[in-house]
Amino acid sequence: MTIDRSALPEGSYLRRLPAVQCGELAFHRPVTFFIGENGTGKSTLVEALALALGLNPEGGSRNFHFSTRDSHSALYRALRLEKNPLLPRDSFFLRAESFYNVATNIEELDNNPFDGSPPIGPAYGERVLHEQSHGESFLALVRNRFRPGGLYLLDEPEAALSPTGQMALLARIHALAVQGAQFVIATHSPLLIACPDSEVYEFGVGGPRLTPFRQTAHYQVVLHFLNKPEEMLHVLLDGEQSENS
Repeated sequence: MTIDRSALPEGSYLRRLPAVQCGELAFHRPVTFFIGENGTGKSTLVEALALALGLNPEGGSRNFHFSTRDSHSALYRALRLEKNPLLPRDSFFLRAESFYNVATNIEELDNNPFDGSPPIGPAYGERVLHEQSHGESFLALVRNRFRPGGLYLLDEPEAALSPTGQMALLARIHALAVQGAQFVIATHSPLLIACPDSEVYEFGVGGPRLTPFRQTAHYQVVLHFLNKPEEMLHVLLDGEQSENS
């Protein structure tokens, strides 16, 4: 994936995002993670990649065309993709913040089928997505809808998942990757980035850089907190009190 920054409007906030400072990103592994602090452009880049691949900006496959609110950026216009000649068998964009809208659209399509089309809800599992918790519906999507050989973009999939749920998601991602699926995932989860045969781009000043997961800030911060929680809490709470005094 190449980013042509000259295609972005002068003065646009997009030009300042660490995500667009790289010029080029290569995806050599079945699973690629984007991590970094809030505001570095991880989700914006995954969204742009989804749009460049013809996926619905609010989530779903190429067959989803609903729009609740057009809020996507123009970054996708600056992306140039070099694709494998073997096209993916399937593709889907899971966007945590708008997955509720995807589930709603599935129900609407099944309640008002077009030209006698078969229902699509069963492809997501036996239970209706809206009749499950947020986290359960995420896992139902990945377990039932995602297939070997597909291309899947995930934006903060850990948002609704417990630590156990995140580990279940990791296991499913790895199983599908072994069977030829490819994932690009923006995440804050130090658990997910431990996925075997994956690579992690950490976004920061100067742009994304490949980082072993044990050397990422996410891993180091959580590890330090769990090893010395009292010490970390002392620093955090003292700092908060100093700011408010």
